[in-house]
Amino acid sequence: MKLSERDIEKLTREGAARLLARADDRRSLKAEALTGRIHKSIDKYLLRTNDEATAKDVAEFIDGLQADDLCLIVSCEAGDQNAWTELVERFSSTVRSAARSASSNEDAAEDLTQSIWAELHGLRRRADGGPAGKLSYYSGRGSLAGWLRAVVAQLAIDEHRKRSRLVQTEEDNELDRLVKDAPEGAFSVGTSAAMYDPEETIARNVAGSELQDALACSIKELSDEDRLLVKLYYFDDLRLREAAALMGVHEATASRRLTRIHTELRRKVSAILIEQRGWTAAETERAFAEVAINLQTDVESMLQPVSIVKGIKSER
Repeated sequence: MKLSERDIEKLTREGAARLLARADDRRSLKAEALTGRIHKSIDKYLLRTNDEATAKDVAEFIDGLQADDLCLIVSCEAGDQNAWTELVERFSSTVRSAARSASSNEDAAEDLTQSIWAELHGLRRRADGGPAGKLSYYSGRGSLAGWLRAVVAQLAIDEHRKRSRLVQTEEDNELDRLVKDAPEGAFSVGTSAAMYDPEETIARNVAGSELQDALACSIKELSDEDRLLVKLYYFDDLRLREAAALMGVHEATASRRLTRIHTELRRKVSAILIEQRGWTAAETERAFAEVAINLQTDVESMLQPVSIVKGIKSER
């Protein structure tokens, strides 16, 4: 039976209470401060595409929201200066890194970074007197860091389009392609437009771009022999013993080397994303599981050794 508005309101109140209970920092919020935001997210991301959603579906949706991130954002909107200070301190590196990725130079990146904080806080006021900033769009469905990267990319796209109209250029900026590269089938016949979420698409593409850069940097640091082994085994379709024979080592040695390469690449990529890009450890783990399989990077070209190891060259 279809849920009534009263049912949804009740489930939202109960879910808001559970969300606060699992937050590490409730920030003195009451459940009522979250119900409006949660209800809006349920309507937009669940009920719009599934009007037969059950009470269990609604409860699971709410329990999947990011409790601490959502509490932080709602507190910022409520004018909690401590929450705002924490937001800036925790995510400055994330915003700055995303701005650099979306800008042509350091000055442009700095301008974009400053614009983002103004957009988030909101220079205009809502009817109720609160700031009319972009924070109101954060739903809690994904990590706050990922959402912030998407906001940076979108603002950069908007600014580029404004400039393009002024100078009447038809140049296609790389950032525009972040939006154009929607998931395959996102607008196919029979697919509800509500199921395609531009916010998530931009966040995923930005994350993929940053992961590609980190992987490229990490691969460059591998030795010629290591790059050649990976190429022979994964891209030239040689069996491990064949690759080992071509390199003049025992199969067991090649196996141990591959294991070491995997560990080394994962460690280096994680370090770059966390230390330079402002990612969280949880985001890097999720990226390896989700984003990495969709990378558009030409990994094989990265693996070409600077010099041919021991005069060996693959015949394939």
